[in-house]
Amino acid sequence: MNTLKVILLLASLSGLLVLVGYFVARGAGVVIALVLSVLMNFGSYWYSDSIVLKMYSAREVSSQEAPVLHKAVESLSAKAGIPKPRLYVIAGETPNAFATGRNEDHAAVAVTSGIMKILNRDELEGVLAHELAHIKHRDILISTMAATVASAVVLLSRWAVFFGNDEGGGMIPAIATAIVAPIAATVIQMAISRSREYEADAGSARVTGKPEALAGALRKLSLASKAKPMDANPSTAHMFIVNPLSGDFIMNLFSTHPPIEKRIERLLEMKASGVR
Repeated sequence: MNTLKVILLLASLSGLLVLVGYFVARGAGVVIALVLSVLMNFGSYWYSDSIVLKMYSAREVSSQEAPVLHKAVESLSAKAGIPKPRLYVIAGETPNAFATGRNEDHAAVAVTSGIMKILNRDELEGVLAHELAHIKHRDILISTMAATVASAVVLLSRWAVFFGNDEGGGMIPAIATAIVAPIAATVIQMAISRSREYEADAGSARVTGKPEALAGALRKLSLASKAKPMDANPSTAHMFIVNPLSGDFIMNLFSTHPPIEKRIERLLEMKASGVR
């Protein structure tokens, strides 16, 4: 059901992009929209992992430097049935983690140095299994596609103001498009991101057999993130296991993550149903 939901949301996002392109320049605008989307997705597919790792000054660590991390990921990767990803550490006290890479064979998991200070072994494994689930489910590719198409919608919507003409209905519709289309694209992108977080939580619970451990980790990470938000780029917020940004009203309205309480509730329901 979640897979169908994601397909429908991606189709809606693509349809919105084509619609905005048509408004900007009719048939030529549709072509521009499609070409822009393909180029942006191509660039993101091949280079997004290296870009985001450099953005956070993530450093690849060897098994000698981080034996606990490597041993846990090696064991969990085998259980999940995927190749062991590269491991990176980000210097920072705010605990968090993310996965990146275009596919299972070219993937990486990054954790902040602070995450290993507040989580016990089971909780850390729950977080790592969550990131491995993202890799296995190809969520990185899905999220990247959604983010780039949404960005293309925003870019084309801005062009609408400059290309608004009598044929397109004048400046008022152009301005309305420039305001409404980016909001709609963002809402759809956020819905996709939230759906994949639920699936990754469930995937972690199935691999570790300890949904309550991930629930405990999420509670700790959320509290720590609220107390000291990361200096994170908003465009990468969807990648982290918990929202690294401060949770004001607007941020919650367009959140990349489901409410922590809902995620914990679902995990505890899995425990009650016998997933251990």
